[in-house]
Amino acid sequence: MSLKQRVPLLRWSFWRMALGSRNITRTGQIGDGREAAAVRYVLANARRGDIDDVLTAIDRYAYDESFLINVGDEKGELLDAAVRRAAPALALELGTYCGYGALRIARAAPTARVYSIELSADNAENARRIWEHAGVGDRVTCLVGTIGDGGQTLDTLADVHGFIQGSVDLVFLDHDKNAYLTDLQSLLDRGWLHRGTIVVADNVKIPGAPKYRAYMREQQGRGWQTVEHKTHGEYGSVIPDLVLESDFLG
Repeated sequence: MSLKQRVPLLRWSFWRMALGSRNITRTGQIGDGREAAAVRYVLANARRGDIDDVLTAIDRYAYDESFLINVGDEKGELLDAAVRRAAPALALELGTYCGYGALRIARAAPTARVYSIELSADNAENARRIWEHAGVGDRVTCLVGTIGDGGQTLDTLADVHGFIQGSVDLVFLDHDKNAYLTDLQSLLDRGWLHRGTIVVADNVKIPGAPKYRAYMREQQGRGWQTVEHKTHGEYGSVIPDLVLESDFLG
């Protein structure tokens, strides 16, 4: 890969994303159509039913075409390892975007049911098309909503999808960084986590989730056991980032 590909600050698509940051928080998309273009690229270039090839195609698009705010390949390996360690029967992702994180979870836990919560209906549809192409559409489900919508999404997970006390084995946080702590607390209030549930949180340094990080540090050895993985921002090797991997102690 070229220097331009490994240093996102040199890429126009990175700066276009930065300029569209308000769109991201409001609509879940950058605002220039790159998410829909990523779907078209995957469907045209990845073998149907081959989850590895689909993930590779998404990474290639993010490096060669337009920068994406997926967890990415480097941090994705940390997610993979946590998923394998959790061996989940039921996994919950907050923040679907183009469906990349859920794909990695589905690949690392091939018998798991994976649920992903997404603010944007357009993102949800994009993700479903990618999951179907990868051959996992029958066990990866996207719900449009937020954990902070007054209980509507949580109630749907419980009443329609069978989320019950102690049923969630893995949680992946990759949505609104300001909501990490409050949304985790909502899951705890429902009693869905159990001793040994693993929670992975992306982008804890950039853009940053300081309240979440402070909570995990304060709870270290009490409610949670956390490892902070030093890594880099999506699709680059320069900007530092943190991925937190936390075991719930019950």
